[in-house]
Amino acid sequence: MNRNKAMVLAAGLGTRLRPLTDLISKPMAPIVNRPVMEHIIRLLAKHNFTDVVCNLHWYPDEIRNYFCDGSKWKINIAYSYEKELLGTAGGVKNVEDFFGDSTFLVISGDSLTDIDLNDVVKFHKEKGGVATLVLTEVEDTSKYGVVLVDEDMRIKGFQEKPLCGEAKSNLANSGIYVFEPEIFNYLPSRGQFCDYGKNLFPDLLDKNVSYYGYRHNRYWNDVGCLDQYQQGNFDALEGKVKVDIPGKKIKEGVWVGKNCKIQEGAVIIPPVCIGDNCTIKKDAKLFGPIILGSSTIVDERAVLYRGIKWGSGYIGKDASLIGAIIGYDTKIKDKASILEKAVIGSKSVIKDGIKIHPSVKIMSNKVINIDTENTRKDK
Repeated sequence: MNRNKAMVLAAGLGTRLRPLTDLISKPMAPIVNRPVMEHIIRLLAKHNFTDVVCNLHWYPDEIRNYFCDGSKWKINIAYSYEKELLGTAGGVKNVEDFFGDSTFLVISGDSLTDIDLNDVVKFHKEKGGVATLVLTEVEDTSKYGVVLVDEDMRIKGFQEKPLCGEAKSNLANSGIYVFEPEIFNYLPSRGQFCDYGKNLFPDLLDKNVSYYGYRHNRYWNDVGCLDQYQQGNFDALEGKVKVDIPGKKIKEGVWVGKNCKIQEGAVIIPPVCIGDNCTIKKDAKLFGPIILGSSTIVDERAVLYRGIKWGSGYIGKDASLIGAIIGYDTKIKDKASILEKAVIGSKSVIKDGIKIHPSVKIMSNKVINIDTENTRKDK
């Protein structure tokens, strides 16, 4: 039987998502109550990729313990731990033996997408190049490395985060690639750092090696910063990206997990996703889009609007969460207010009546008992 092989890149530090990634790796950041990497694993399984290897570095045990051998998703998962980061291409070179003489796919474990991976592989085979890069049309090129292609979609050059007026292309590198095994001939020895964008792809151009770009029209979000992370959650909740939302759909736009208690008088306005073992007490109000992680208590008269609360923890009586993101096992005490674009790390406590001003970031394991100033600095 033909076995389709893929690599999930899961070794990055996720620094732009801090404080959310203080205590977890970026691929474990939840999108609608599932790690973003689980959505990638499900996508691979859907497209019949049977054998997957993941490179690990930051909080590796959490990823390994969650995904184990992959049998839950009916695929085989192996792991490659990198004591020192080897880069996107160096990490793949490090597991060269895993792929043998197979064509293989590489995908980021911290992006959100519903791209048709089989169509990408089909395109790659038809073109006959050593590599295919999946390309996404973007409006703001200053946030991405953009790719220049000719009329046959052969790659001719790159621009790194050009300003909109200077951009020669609006096609961004999506971090999804298909390779022939010959690609390893162009990579340095195992154990050496190598990056696709900075090293390998420019080198292929210098050597006049043919490789191509596949332009797609599906959803893609690299979940690269806090705003994109929040948007990815809301897009999933609103059906803009095709992912499996956990829980029972009790009415249009409302998913509720197992063993939840929703008391009389609670108001839930979709779209809302509530995890397992949650309690929503009387007169609490959830105005979607809202994602509430498992084992969270929302106390009486609390108001949540356009927010994300990871699992465990507590939102107190008369507390408010407006456009904010709250990490695991964080407690928002009575009458506290978390305002627009504020981000609270995991295992923190916001004391009674405290106001966290817009865009303030609170690191993990903090106790806040004084109102934050209206500042963007980390606390």
